[in-house]
Amino acid sequence: MSIELILPAKDRTLQTYQMKDSSPFSTPSKKKFSSRTAFSAAHVVADPLAAGDPIFDPSVDWNATLAYRHHLWSLGLSVAEAMDTAQRGMGLNWENAKQLIRRSAKEAKAVGGRIASGAGTDQLAPSPDVTLEDVKNAYLEQCAFIEGEGSQIILMASRALAACAKGPDDYVHVYNRVLENVSGSVILHWLGDMFDPALQGYWGHVSISKAMDVCLAIIRGNESKVEGIKVSLLDAGQEIKMRRHLPESVKMYTGDDFHYPALIKGDKHGYSHALLGIFDAIAPAAAAAFHALDEGNEAAYDGIFEKTVPLARHIFQKPTFSYKTGVVFMAYLNGHQTHFRMLGGKESARSITHLADLFVLADQAGLLEKPELAAIRMKLLLEQAGVDQGGRG
Repeated sequence: MSIELILPAKDRTLQTYQMKDSSPFSTPSKKKFSSRTAFSAAHVVADPLAAGDPIFDPSVDWNATLAYRHHLWSLGLSVAEAMDTAQRGMGLNWENAKQLIRRSAKEAKAVGGRIASGAGTDQLAPSPDVTLEDVKNAYLEQCAFIEGEGSQIILMASRALAACAKGPDDYVHVYNRVLENVSGSVILHWLGDMFDPALQGYWGHVSISKAMDVCLAIIRGNESKVEGIKVSLLDAGQEIKMRRHLPESVKMYTGDDFHYPALIKGDKHGYSHALLGIFDAIAPAAAAAFHALDEGNEAAYDGIFEKTVPLARHIFQKPTFSYKTGVVFMAYLNGHQTHFRMLGGKESARSITHLADLFVLADQAGLLEKPELAAIRMKLLLEQAGVDQGGRG
């Protein structure tokens, strides 16, 4: 069945688009990956019927949110919880994050799914009076909560630390104190300022090379407490450089939503594991690619991921921190939630032309799981933007 839509272009013209015929990705019966560890950072679903203000009093639809995590686990992916993909610090506050972590950890235990959760310092109110001791204690509070719920810790970058640290030594001091107090091994997270401008100069240096030296020193000094590090700099060369300097026991988790196929595949010197926000949007393709890699079928791996890269680059285009809008839109198109509403009204963070291009790229990559439903939902959104579809069938 041929499905056509009228889509807007950036020059304000309207164009007819005919959807391709595609087959959904097959889901192998084997749910675990053997060659790489693969986390998907998962989004949260807003409650569209909540009476509160969506910006100042955001509400989470817990049933739909947890259902999406079950979808990810069913494909063999691990879940990275309460991170920036979940609008952490950008709509999801610490109180809601605690509920999310508690609920997700319980569900993970019930199905045998792996989960790691973000520990930050976002319970600290922004203030010039925040001290290093305040930052350390905020980290420790969140770490204790996460471990108490049975989840591994992802030690996220701290806006409060970036604001109050006077130099590299302050980062070393705080991270050393936190790591010596956690029970299990953690995954560190180096989030670049393209994802969060408040994190510019993290580790005490604007220079990536100098910042990397500080981060590596912290890892080497706490090797027994660090399982790995997620690097989100959108710079494949810097990730590879750091990967080659990590202690042998420490994993590199790519957070590069532009270059993930090559970084995960690796080279003769090594490879990266994955902890990616884009996997939320391309989960079936990611699972299929990892199974191909497990089977030694690099041609199939390349072929699957190659089709997803244009979509990923589009979703994560500047301003990169608005990528969450595209991730949630994909979940809506694919029928994983009944609406396109986000915490804080962030569904408005991308234009209708951006979303129209996203629809085309998702279709071309074979990532519209229910094409007819996706077309109906896309047409509804287009008509709301004034793009007449001449009927919605």
